[in-house]
Amino acid sequence: MKLITFQRAGRTSYGVVQDGGGVVDLGGRLGQEAPALVDLIGKRLKSRAEEIVAREAGDYPIESVKLDLPLPAPGKILCVGINYLDRNAEYSDGTEQPKNPSVFLRVPASFVAHGQPLIRPPETKQFDYEGEIALVIGKRGRRIAREAAMGHVFGYTISNEGTAREWTRHGKFNVTQGKNFDRSGSIGPWIVPTDAAPSGPLRLQTRVNGEERQHDTTARLLFPFDYLISYLSTFTTLEPGDLILTGTPNGAGARFNPPKWLVPGDVVEVEVEGVGVLSNPVQDELTTGA
Repeated sequence: MKLITFQRAGRTSYGVVQDGGGVVDLGGRLGQEAPALVDLIGKRLKSRAEEIVAREAGDYPIESVKLDLPLPAPGKILCVGINYLDRNAEYSDGTEQPKNPSVFLRVPASFVAHGQPLIRPPETKQFDYEGEIALVIGKRGRRIAREAAMGHVFGYTISNEGTAREWTRHGKFNVTQGKNFDRSGSIGPWIVPTDAAPSGPLRLQTRVNGEERQHDTTARLLFPFDYLISYLSTFTTLEPGDLILTGTPNGAGARFNPPKWLVPGDVVEVEVEGVGVLSNPVQDELTTGA
């Protein structure tokens, strides 16, 4: 099951992409019961959605709709840094592997949907990519025990956590500025529920113009998904529609010698086996001056 939010004929709805490429409009059928995809997730109506998809033909071909962010108005977007083996060594600063996750927040306006351009702001010449797997929270919880953690995850989506590298060093202890330029990252193209995704480690690859830059699996996470959920829920209540971006593998552009920064015309693809491919071109921000 691939759950999308989409626009068609001036209307926003959500639905399921069938194997043949048809889109079943769930929003049009569930109406006020679940006006948006986050409502379906939070009310645990997945089985109802499956029943509808099983008996209905697609309403529209996928080519006729414009994909939106899977969750256009997500709750918290919690991001984890330095979370794959060898990632800490990329920094060449002699520090030990971290004992706790590095965590920061991103705002929804810093992301675009699948197919939409990543915007390189004029304030950076060090525009970078970070392919990541994102967890979609489906069940509310605080101080969640690790053994119960994955029961709070509805599904997976994909993120390119685009970054203005110079701006991650403007402050001594934070990276917030460089992670939150408008439309600098992407999420999508859809959400795959956990029971429809591979049961073993998930494989992630990032390609720029077809060249593989990142390739790793979640078997090599420093802090696995269940640990992250337990840790994060210690200090904040996780709610349906919250996203956890679980970290990027080795191979971001900053780590090459010389660095391989993104420039207009580049196309970045992030693929997670069993989930899908998130693809976005890069273009410069059009500024008109003050």
